[in-house]
Amino acid sequence: MKESTAASRLLKGAFLLGLAAILSKLLGTLQKIPLQNIGGDGVFGIYNTVYPFYTLLVTLATAGFSTAVSKFVAEREADGDERGGRYVLRISAVIMVALGLLGSLLLFFGAPLLGSWIGSTHTIPALRAAAPALLFVPASAALRGYFQGLQNMFPTALSQVIEQAVRVAVMIVLLLYLTSIGAQESGIAGGAMFGSAAGGAAGLAVMLFVWRRHRHRSRTGVQESASGVKEIKEGSSFGTGANPAMGRALLKSLLAYALPICLAALAIPLLGLVDTFTLPRLLADGSRTGTEVMAQIGIYNRGLPLVQLVTMMAASLSVLFIPSMAELKYKGDWPRAANQAGLALRWFWLIGCAASVGLAVLAEPINMMLYKNSEGSDTFAWLAMSAAPATIATISAALLQGLGSVRAPALAMTLAAVLKAALNVLLAPAFGIDGAAAAGIAAYALAAALNMALLVRRLGLAPNLRAALLRPALCLAAMAAAVLLLRLGWAAAGLDGRRLDAAAESLLGVLLGAAVFLAAALRLRLISGAELSALPRVGPQLVLVLDKLRLLPRQA
Repeated sequence: MKESTAASRLLKGAFLLGLAAILSKLLGTLQKIPLQNIGGDGVFGIYNTVYPFYTLLVTLATAGFSTAVSKFVAEREADGDERGGRYVLRISAVIMVALGLLGSLLLFFGAPLLGSWIGSTHTIPALRAAAPALLFVPASAALRGYFQGLQNMFPTALSQVIEQAVRVAVMIVLLLYLTSIGAQESGIAGGAMFGSAAGGAAGLAVMLFVWRRHRHRSRTGVQESASGVKEIKEGSSFGTGANPAMGRALLKSLLAYALPICLAALAIPLLGLVDTFTLPRLLADGSRTGTEVMAQIGIYNRGLPLVQLVTMMAASLSVLFIPSMAELKYKGDWPRAANQAGLALRWFWLIGCAASVGLAVLAEPINMMLYKNSEGSDTFAWLAMSAAPATIATISAALLQGLGSVRAPALAMTLAAVLKAALNVLLAPAFGIDGAAAAGIAAYALAAALNMALLVRRLGLAPNLRAALLRPALCLAAMAAAVLLLRLGWAAAGLDGRRLDAAAESLLGVLLGAAVFLAAALRLRLISGAELSALPRVGPQLVLVLDKLRLLPRQA
């Protein structure tokens, strides 16, 4: 009974944490749309140039340590050693706060130097505005790791959502205020970046409130854990009598566990960082001012939120495969592992391809709907095509991590970043932001190919090129043709000049494209009725509707 209660609590916590992660990522992605609408392309460009660098610093200061804290706290909790868990938190908090303070000072006072490295002095106010966030985010990460070690996911989930909500709210308020007083674009971008500091402070405030309540309950002499209620051990190895030698040993263990995770996590923001340090210089060909260069980068980033939504969905769902693959590896059930991996890859390949082609065909009306004009729609379409390889790179990395290959996906993404930098240098001077978008497609394709090659070798997969390329191409062609016919009819009716018309065209195009793609995939047996029926809640009803419409292929 106790084991089932612990498992139930763990599953509920994982679901809560996953839901909070999706919601916070959704807020973080969609906030870029009002940012461009209020601030314009120049502000949008400065923000998107600075944000990857801020993300890198946050990753350096937090990634790995939060996981390490949860691991060591969980070990102390298993021994009923609450004081030991608090000692782990104290040591890790000192490390993370020190790293955050160092990063904040370097970012604030080094902003002019960083701006010269980036190639634009317009980024300096935004770099400085992001610096205070590093005072708050690492401390929050330490506290989140502590409560995760206690298998209490609610504080992490609550603080993540509040952090993002406050960040977006403060960003929008400052954008409205600064634009109303006629501030310069660099100052407006700085106001937008300051939302990260406000959000970080709000997230830390939530965690400190939860910690205070937890400490108050702990003073009663009992601690609730996943397996019931335990008395605190007075003779804790990390209790009041902890000595400097124990502290150094714990510090060494924390660093040994956290640093590899941190290095692997650094691969994620690398592609964005490549654009940060290359595009401002490559686009400054002498005919553009610094403001015009930032406006071009803003236009380049218009399609990024929608591509990120697709990859965010893949990343959120991919975590489901990691424990499953790890369990099958442990059992030595390689045929079943290969089957699950093949199914996941097929589904995400279809989703990524449909998203890429759909966004590319509808690039102009979606651009108008979200950003008030259709400028840069060709670049939007090029950027949309990166959704398919990015999705496969994400899901294949999760499958490899489940099989124990943690470093390989990080190495693949690092090589992809090197390719992105090289192609930016080759393509951006000649083709501008279109060349940079094409470089992104190639970079994600390389990461996906390297991950897939390792998966094929590890699991003995035998890719069916006809099923992977030919039949999906037919589905995509049918979808694209249907959407293009809709767009031609829309233009013939004179309904493509206003933003509201573009919104209606975009939404109808998405619905039509999805319906045609699904119907074609079913007829070509890329998706089976049994797979659709397995979808939670909507699956059985969807199968009934499709069966009545005679879209499901009959079984032989």
